[in-house]
Amino acid sequence: MRKTLVAAAVLAFVSVGSFAQTAPDAAASTPRIDKRQTLQQQRIDKAQASGALNEKEAGRLEKRQEHVANVEEKTKADGTVTAKERVRVRRAEHRNSRAIHHQAHDKQASAPN
Repeated sequence: MRKTLVAAAVLAFVSVGSFAQTAPDAAASTPRIDKRQTLQQQRIDKAQASGALNEKEAGRLEKRQEHVANVEEKTKADGTVTAKERVRVRRAEHRNSRAIHHQAHDKQASAPN
């Protein structure tokens, strides 16, 4: 009985220790932001391939994508992404999404090859 209690105490101690190590990583994890960044980059690439974006427009939009990535990295720097920081990154993503839509649907087109 005593060995069982000791084993249970050791197991609990080890599991708490491993949880403490993964918690900061989970707090700094931004899978939704990363997924949206990927999808927006795909939108830019698709619009450029279809001719809806010219080189200059695509370059500007990709520069904006880099800005969002930099903002995300700064929010992760301390190991925790707060709700306020997530809002800041999401706003930047929303602005980019609108810019992608606007540029892809304006009357400009890339020069035919």
